[in-house]
Amino acid sequence: MIKTPEELRQRIEKNSRYLAGKFDGTCGKRAIVLCGGTGCLSSNSKEIREKFEKIIEERKLGDKVTVNQVGCFGFCSQGPFVKIFPEDTLYRLVGLEDVEEIIDKDIVGGEIVERLLYVDPASGEKVQKQDDINFYKKQHRIALYGCGTIDPENIDEALGFGAYSGLVKALSMERQAVIDEILASGLRGRGGGGFPTGRKWQFAYNQDNDEKYVVCNGDEGDPGAFMDRSILEGNPLAVIEGMVIAGYAIGAKNGYFYVRAEYPVAVSRLRIAIEQATKEGLLGENILGTGFSFNVHIRLGAGAFVCGEETALLNSIEGKRGMPRPRPPFPAVKGLWQKPTIVNNVETLACVPYILRNGAAAFAKFGTEKSKGTKVFALGGKINNVGLVEIPMGTTLRELIYDIGGGIPGGKEFKAIQTGGPSGGCLTAEYLDEPIDFDNLVAKGSMMGSGGAIVMDEDNCMVDVAKFYMEFICDESCGKCTPCRIGTKRMLEILTKITEGKGTMEDLAALEELARTVKTNSLCALGQTSANPIVSTLTHFRDEYIAHIRDKKCPAKVCKKLMQYKIDPAKCKGCSLCARQCPVSAISGQIKSPFEIDQEKCIKCGMCMSSCKFKAISKE
Repeated sequence: MIKTPEELRQRIEKNSRYLAGKFDGTCGKRAIVLCGGTGCLSSNSKEIREKFEKIIEERKLGDKVTVNQVGCFGFCSQGPFVKIFPEDTLYRLVGLEDVEEIIDKDIVGGEIVERLLYVDPASGEKVQKQDDINFYKKQHRIALYGCGTIDPENIDEALGFGAYSGLVKALSMERQAVIDEILASGLRGRGGGGFPTGRKWQFAYNQDNDEKYVVCNGDEGDPGAFMDRSILEGNPLAVIEGMVIAGYAIGAKNGYFYVRAEYPVAVSRLRIAIEQATKEGLLGENILGTGFSFNVHIRLGAGAFVCGEETALLNSIEGKRGMPRPRPPFPAVKGLWQKPTIVNNVETLACVPYILRNGAAAFAKFGTEKSKGTKVFALGGKINNVGLVEIPMGTTLRELIYDIGGGIPGGKEFKAIQTGGPSGGCLTAEYLDEPIDFDNLVAKGSMMGSGGAIVMDEDNCMVDVAKFYMEFICDESCGKCTPCRIGTKRMLEILTKITEGKGTMEDLAALEELARTVKTNSLCALGQTSANPIVSTLTHFRDEYIAHIRDKKCPAKVCKKLMQYKIDPAKCKGCSLCARQCPVSAISGQIKSPFEIDQEKCIKCGMCMSSCKFKAISKE
């Protein structure tokens, strides 16, 4: 058990030397490090690690190499990853069948396995080191610090990477001085609202109450978002440290992690980190002999998107139905069990140790005037480099999509990027050179949100995109207030009419009126921002709505009710393969004669088009 700040400093220094030796080879061993994020684990990363361990044991190579699993490397489309130290060689798309070759060639023979290196799509050259890959060059890890480097289930590795040095500094300061440091850093909430973190802490600190709470919001619910999950999986102790610092700053003794139950790996690693920190005396009573006590608890969410809203989350922790409360009073005044409570999301708390460890100025040097630091994005959709990226605020959308994301697959045209999830909006090519920050995205009709970024190309129907997000919102609305409960349903009905070719021009006016009504009168942010995808797509892609209504056509050929598959008789060889593949027997004809599709029976599955060897079937 670590009893004093000095003992902790010594432990950190000792473990830092151990980690340095592991990475630079001075420990006398090489190190094999595997990505252990959920994405890679689903692609057999755990089994790959076990195979490495088995072969190393069988060949008695334990005195030459170590194996362990770390958090997410970020470059999800290229995983599973294996990195070899001290050379810093990065292998991607590694399978079970590649393990023996890596050991034979690299570990034993000292020869790089060329075929497993990343190939730069522009130059065609193979890249050996992670930092030389374009995907990583413009990133800077603050919230993701340690992820992809340390073993998240080993507290010694976390301490060796600087964990708890921020808390040591905080405990030597007055509580107000800690809050002032967060205020000076310019840190704003990374959960979507962008409220200044220091101001929220100040409100709670100013409350005279015998009990206060810190809550970590890990209820990440945006479609395509996995930022908080990856941080909890890759470096849970950093988030715990951030929570303890927050607890010290406002005078709280207890903290609650609210994490959705669909994140079993994150929850497991968080439990391990809490257990290890408690055993070492870094959580619990009289931390480091300073007289400050802080305990951490975990509550699992059932997957309700609305529980990402802080007051609905607090209700859920209390055992009530997850529904938002009217505000004011705000949680910093009356929150959990009516006590002053600060609610920060995972990424926000992960930034706090960096600020205390390195100083507010080190954090504030990144970003823009009003949006300091970095932001983690889950980059997905029609993009070559799908993955998790952390970039300085002020980075442009063009840099995110083309320099880091590698552009659009298949040479397709960029159409839009949806930021902020269901609460955000679509930004088009005219905004590619706009800097990414809280206020600028809102001014352009979208929002930062928690960090989801879905790229769309020319094959996406924007009416269908709006419909998709509205379906999600309707499913996730708690139903407490009438504008959200009824208004979102009516908007979905209108969008469905339009995608089925039954819409009218009056429906567009009704959509816009409903959007204003729901935004103005809904109780919480879920309802207030629910119409953003509709408003942004109507603003930038009104011609697509009009094409669905007037021409009964979907320009992107996505909406099934407005789409037909047709066989070109000049190209059809009468082979009957399409008819045999059709699941509803909608295709008929004679062998060696052109076949036809019965449009009444056709379910628009596309099996005929994908199976035709003569490209005789087209989608109109």
